[in-house]
Amino acid sequence: QVQLVESGGGLVQAGGSLRLSCAASGSIFSITAMGWYRQAPGKQRELVAVITGGGSTNYADSVKGRFTISRDNAKNTVVYLQMNSLKPDDTAVYHCNAHTTSAWVEYDYWGQGTQVTVSS
Repeated sequence: QVQLVESGGGLVQAGGSLRLSCAASGSIFSITAMGWYRQAPGKQRELVAVITGGGSTNYADSVKGRFTISRDNAKNTVVYLQMNSLKPDDTAVYHCNAHTTSAWVEYDYWGQGTQVTVSS
């Protein structure tokens, strides 16, 4: 099993910045990718950004050029999401995700979520 602990959410004005952190523990050897998803009230959970074990990244179109996902090179189990030029539409609960593969079985683990609120 993998445990994920997130931190860094909060309230910020439009145009401001926040950095989210996610630390993984447990069966970290099975992690093939880590990412961030978000869910706003009344909406489905959506992908924000993902980084693979090889360092490849992918972003939702809505955050490209504003958000950056990165990994602590010393601790491959810590992932960050730097969010700049925040907009009210970015308001959501942000969840860290760890995608794992073990014995050909894939499974997703989720953090508890951290609230990001952007005021206009």
